[in-house]
Amino acid sequence: MSEITPAWQARRLLRAARSATLASSAEGQPFASLVTPATTADLGLLLLLSDLSEHTRHLRADPRCALLVCGDAEGPNPQTAPRLTVTGLAERVADPALKPRYLAVHPYAALYAEFGDFAIWRVRPMGGLLVGGFARATRLRGSELAPDAAAVAAIEAAAAGIMGHCNDDHPDALAAIAGGDGPWRMVGVDVDGCDLSDGEATRRIAWPEPVADPGGVRAALVALTRAARAAKAAGSNGG
Repeated sequence: MSEITPAWQARRLLRAARSATLASSAEGQPFASLVTPATTADLGLLLLLSDLSEHTRHLRADPRCALLVCGDAEGPNPQTAPRLTVTGLAERVADPALKPRYLAVHPYAALYAEFGDFAIWRVRPMGGLLVGGFARATRLRGSELAPDAAAVAAIEAAAAGIMGHCNDDHPDALAAIAGGDGPWRMVGVDVDGCDLSDGEATRRIAWPEPVADPGGVRAALVALTRAARAAKAAGSNGG
């Protein structure tokens, strides 16, 4: 496994985030709100926003914004949690492929995603501040956050085939990786990991390291499956 660089840690945090704090502003007055992001293959941040929301009105007037995502704290002190603030520009997008990507990660949102006042917005990260824990901060440029473009294109071109093969031929492996029984299906795959869903909950699975092509995805899945099965066997033997 390669060293977890600040950029790789930041991308892992973003990919795994199921909620975030959105910072917008209105006439110079800062405003914070809860949002539920998903990511595109190239690390764009997708938000499903209502035109009736305060923050949506802010973004229409001024697209500059920031999002804060957090990982788990190491102990009782919340400041030991890794977190990332990304700054960027928000835009409302009409790409029909983006809503299914969002709903794959947030299936419950299908209840209101087709309401007339809801639309997909995308935030392009332009920079970030990663705090890896207490007093461990690293500034990252947008170019440092972005995954390798050639790798993104290679995985994106093969994504449908990868997901179809895994879902049809290896559901037992997906269940092992997800860490639970049930009809786990792969609903997203990219250079940094994959998203597994049982129709209600969605779990982000990070690769041991970023991959460059479909062969890298296969190797990562094999490694994760073996590790998950070995851990389960060890737990059974220990019990």
